[in-house]
Amino acid sequence: MLEILGMRQKELLKLLLKNKTGMTADELSAQLSITRNAVRQHLASLENDGLLKKGQTRASGGRPEQLYLLTDKGNECFTRHYAWFAQLLVESLQQESGADEVGERFTLMGTRIGKQLSSQHPELSVRADKVKKLAEIMEQLGYSANAMLSDNAEKIEASNCVFHTLAVANPHICKFDVALLSAFTDSAVEHQECMATGGNVCRFKFKAS
Repeated sequence: MLEILGMRQKELLKLLLKNKTGMTADELSAQLSITRNAVRQHLASLENDGLLKKGQTRASGGRPEQLYLLTDKGNECFTRHYAWFAQLLVESLQQESGADEVGERFTLMGTRIGKQLSSQHPELSVRADKVKKLAEIMEQLGYSANAMLSDNAEKIEASNCVFHTLAVANPHICKFDVALLSAFTDSAVEHQECMATGGNVCRFKFKAS
């Protein structure tokens, strides 16, 4: 997100990142060496994008001053090395327990999460409806997933693997996805194609368990 913003907006967000208690429009104007009106235009745009928000007002000699703060979304614009940290965790688990044991842990995790998500949708009883809802959930999580429903079978195709870098180095991580999909839909899941092993998409086929 940060790379698509203008230079001034990036600088403004960095100032708020360094000043966790917030800054006023006048303070931002002085730090950025631009007019107060220009700052207010940037603030309005960034607030509309959900990257910052109005905080508390601060007492001054006259009218209270409005403080602006980064939102959680604004904080996430800045570099986070989640994949690197996750890789360290996986390697540590493998050294302690071995790859097979780690694979079993991912299966258990996926099953638990799948059941938790399924419990939030007790109205779903037909497998096709469960697959459709699951594709919607995966889309929200960033998988870019689509349900493919037919009389013969239900499938989900995902064009973005949220664990891709990690899964390429540790293929057993895909067991998490398969177990989650299986538990949510109460189905057996065939992982027909996988991006971690060179496929164009991740394709999952659902059938009676």
